[in-house]
Amino acid sequence: MTVGVAHLPPKVLRVSATVAAVKVELCLKDFLDRAVAVYPDRIGIIDEPDQPAQSLGALTYRDVHRHAEAMAAGLDRLGVGVGERVAIVSQNAARLFIAFFGVSGWGRVLVPINFRLSAAEVSYIVEHSGASVLLVDPEVDEALSSVAAPHRFVIGEESDAAIFAFDTPATPWEPDEDATATINYTSGTTARPKGVECTHRSLWLNATTFGWHIGVSDRDTYLHTLPMFHCNGWGHVYAATGMGATHVVLRKVDGPEILRRIDRHGVTYLCGAPAVATAALDAAVGSDPVPGSGRVRMVVAGAPPPTRTVERIGEELGWEFIQIYGLTETSPLLTINRTRAEWDDLDPAERAARLVRAGAPAIGVQLRIDNHGEILARSNHVLEGYWHQPEATADAIVDGWFHTGDGGVIDDGYLTISDRKKDVIISGGENVSSIEVEDVLCSHPAVAEAAVIGVPSVKWGETVKALVVVVAGSEVDEAGLIEHCRAHLAHFKCPTSVELREELTRTATGKLQKFKLRAPYWEGRDRQIN
Repeated sequence: MTVGVAHLPPKVLRVSATVAAVKVELCLKDFLDRAVAVYPDRIGIIDEPDQPAQSLGALTYRDVHRHAEAMAAGLDRLGVGVGERVAIVSQNAARLFIAFFGVSGWGRVLVPINFRLSAAEVSYIVEHSGASVLLVDPEVDEALSSVAAPHRFVIGEESDAAIFAFDTPATPWEPDEDATATINYTSGTTARPKGVECTHRSLWLNATTFGWHIGVSDRDTYLHTLPMFHCNGWGHVYAATGMGATHVVLRKVDGPEILRRIDRHGVTYLCGAPAVATAALDAAVGSDPVPGSGRVRMVVAGAPPPTRTVERIGEELGWEFIQIYGLTETSPLLTINRTRAEWDDLDPAERAARLVRAGAPAIGVQLRIDNHGEILARSNHVLEGYWHQPEATADAIVDGWFHTGDGGVIDDGYLTISDRKKDVIISGGENVSSIEVEDVLCSHPAVAEAAVIGVPSVKWGETVKALVVVVAGSEVDEAGLIEHCRAHLAHFKCPTSVELREELTRTATGKLQKFKLRAPYWEGRDRQIN
């Protein structure tokens, strides 16, 4: 028998009403609100001193909150309403950090954009997202001069005057945890990037779960070696703030400077691609002691590092190595691999062999491998959808499971990535769409066919290689094709080598089998990614 609400006992109705009344919407501003409530006079962030805009120096959490609310008030003044998009192209900086709270915390949507992209690529993102405001780093202002928005400001003196309204209270926003907080554009298997919609709920839960797993506390000092635009700094913009940790901004990755900042500021943890670890290892040669030895934990993702690199991080740097696996679409955390008590007595090489795996599912994450060997995931921080791309969303989320596009195996509860199903190359932690690069190569009049693959690189994990068939009677060389790509793409997307071939072997249906093209370059390796 179905019981209607009118027939429920009064006690049940009272309990239901009480539960509804005490539910608190998850909002990204929660992290900053806690920091300013508990640690108002603690240094919240130390800005990069060497940058084209005037550095904001050291800001307490009270200062950070004041700047964030002033940014929200400034957007009010510009007429930018709740739900409108604010795009920002910036290297790591305190102003970018403030925007994560000043934009999303008052109901707008932040669109952090990779500062390495070309003008055409940035223009597409700004237009596709429908951004009302565009903030541009002074270093790339000239290169992006053709990129327009209703309100466009160069970060620094110009943006400060336009965006920060310190003398006006911001219009309050009634939090909605299902509202879109950020749109993060990711390179996929198509030439055009997709805008990943992340809600307040998904980012909030990613940050707290991530912070819990790696033990973020108010005794931490976090070094931003990871670009903040990358999955919102993997969530540590929020996680470290909520716990009252101090943020140290690093504008550009440089091995010796990483070690200097660690030493100067007492850094306890940092994140980055394997290339960042390699830079630190190279810089530490001859150092005694190594800055942060016995204190620093380093979280690595983007591509599984070689086992020897994992071993060296522990042996030569004296840092704890932690590996995660995830995607922009998952905010990003899916798995984590951290040394456990059972491994304490293993020799360093054996321990490294276990740590090189992608890891075990984080709390609240479910993983399975389908019949095709693809990794499928469910969690509280999977994307809401792709911005204005319902078909792409439907392709990615099927029957409640997100299709990662990566291949893997799960053994004893730990995931190992075996191959990348999508044609995305991860070089130095940056996603490169092979199809996008192929399109540019094929726009060259001398190119008949092109296939772009990822090949092993000690420094970058993978690097871009082009296999090219030249039009009969035409002449072109490797340098000319690389230069052609550099004229149209961000440099990190361009081939570092080109191989001219007579033909590209295809199936009977005309399809290229890239795993076969990659195979000779990965011979002798367990995985088709590095």
